[in-house]
Parts: sequence; C-alpha cells; structure tokens
Amino acid sequence: MISFTVYGEPVAQGRPRAGTVNGKARLYDPKKSRDYKQYVKLVASEYRPKSLLKGPLELIVRIYKPSLKSFSKKKAAAAEQGLLRPTSKPDADNYVKAIKDGLNKVIWHDDSQVVDLHVSKFYSEIPRVEIQIKPLSQEEEQLCLSLI
Repeated sequence: MISFTVYGEPVAQGRPRAGTVNGKARLYDPKKSRDYKQYVKLVASEYRPKSLLKGPLELIVRIYKPSLKSFSKKKAAAAEQGLLRPTSKPDADNYVKAIKDGLNKVIWHDDSQVVDLHVSKFYSEIPRVEIQIKPLSQEEEQLCLSLI
C-alpha cells in the first residue's frame, strides 16, 4: 500500500478552456488545475514505487477543505470532528480527477487501473488531501482477468 498526504488547499479539476492555435481550436486545462496536478505529481514522486503499479487498484481519497471563516466556534469544532461535512461545490469527483491525473506515470500507468474508489470530503483547519493506493490481491486480480 502507498499512502501519502498532499498539503495545501485541494483544487478540483476545472472545466477545460478553449483557445485557438493557427486557426484550430484547442482545449487546455486551466492554470490552477494544471499547477495542482504538477504539485500532486511532485509529492507523489517521493512515494514512487520501483516500477509503476500494474493491474487493478483501489484508491482511497480523503479531501480536507479549509473550514469556513463564517463558522461559529461550535460549528468549527463539529467540522474538525467530522460531524459537519461539506456539501457545497466542487463535487468530490472533480477533486479526484485532478488527483488521478497527477498520479499517472508516477504511481501507476493509467488511472483506468482504479477499479475501486472511495472519496470523502471533510473540513479541517489544515487543508490537505490524504491518498491511499492499494493493489488488489492477486486472487482478485485473477478473478478480474478471468471475467474479461
């Protein structure tokens, strides 16, 4: 299992932007999303396995958004304990898109290898994203292969 934390405010994958190059339309990531993916890649490179992970993987992501300044002390304490959870945008899956893209060619070959995904959003005074990657057991991998 590979486990690490990306400190700082989590950034969700932004909508692609369009531009033109030599008269042709081109889509690209917004700068904030692109920079965050690079940051995830940098942090993940410290935990890089000797060879990229192969086969089906389980990904567990815990997103800790900054607590809101408008929270009362009571609300802030409840948020820190995980009793008050963020239900506002961005969606949890948009955070995961940026993280999975950042882990491509660093931890695994391609994010399509993630077959089991668990995502949770929380508030915290210390914004961060906690990531765990677990290769599925060989028995589970063999079962997946036999179903193809």
